[in-house]
Amino acid sequence: MQIISTILIILSCFIICCLKFLHATDPPLTLDYYRSSCPNAEAIVRKEMECAVLSDLRNAAFILRLHFHDCFVQGCDGSVLLDDTYTLQGEKKAPTNLNALKGFEIIDRIKNKLESECPNTVSCADALTIAARDATVLVGGPYWDVPVGRKDSKAASFSLVESNIPGANDGLLSIIAKFMYQSLSVTDMVALSGAHTIGMARCTNYRARIYGDYQITSTMNNIAESNLKTLKSTCPAAGGGDDNEAAMDYVTPNLFDNAYYHILLRGEGLLNSDQELYSSFLGVQTSKLVKKYAEDPMAFFQQFPESMVKLGNITNPETYVDGEVRKNCRFVNT
Repeated sequence: MQIISTILIILSCFIICCLKFLHATDPPLTLDYYRSSCPNAEAIVRKEMECAVLSDLRNAAFILRLHFHDCFVQGCDGSVLLDDTYTLQGEKKAPTNLNALKGFEIIDRIKNKLESECPNTVSCADALTIAARDATVLVGGPYWDVPVGRKDSKAASFSLVESNIPGANDGLLSIIAKFMYQSLSVTDMVALSGAHTIGMARCTNYRARIYGDYQITSTMNNIAESNLKTLKSTCPAAGGGDDNEAAMDYVTPNLFDNAYYHILLRGEGLLNSDQELYSSFLGVQTSKLVKKYAEDPMAFFQQFPESMVKLGNITNPETYVDGEVRKNCRFVNT
């Protein structure tokens, strides 16, 4: 096991060194970017998020997922929000994102309010990043200050969605590599995965897991057996029901807590990519972190904000040369 751990550390260092040039300098983001130009920006976002989460607690998970999928493709530049046009192929219809991303109308409402208060000032990328923080807080998660000053991209990347976004059935090394490509550490990866304590997964993403090694990794007590039976009833092995959903944290699905890690300790992770963090024989470091966050919720609540700031700091350098503040988050300005 020590040899495996050493190999992973060497691999991690190699990937970071090779890709460090992608994020070689600190992003030009500050906490007071809108202090003069739009002092009520965060209050506006917060109010709209309060309304959204009050109407449906699942909206918190939708916004967190949108932010993650935005930042892993071209950096946090609002590219995931762009609709397809005759001249632009967006990211929404890429296989990984299709039918998986929701909450766009929430960002539309936030942007409309921001434009009324401070026209042409607050980027969609910043609005989404702030909204992701508020979404977390509103369902019981930790607070953090959000550095702002991002610009919106005029382009998107359909192809990068498939290569950059971790898949539900990815192995541990693949997941680690995708996070490190973004200059995010293994610790960041395990902490950010904790966002799965809220939200749902589609049958197409957990079918392989429940008909695969779920019974091998799970303790298969009465609760686990009942949960697996329910999962199989809504997600048939032969196909169909691809868009049927199940909670990734079936214990407290609408509360941001550390129950997700307890589920992994019991071998009941809904997605293969989640359970890999604890059950993979390569997961020397990740399994220790899973145990740590399961045993110490404060450790998770301290690390998650740090990792979310690092995620939000993945900027798109091109936007500082040719970016803009979109008036409508779905389309580039004309």
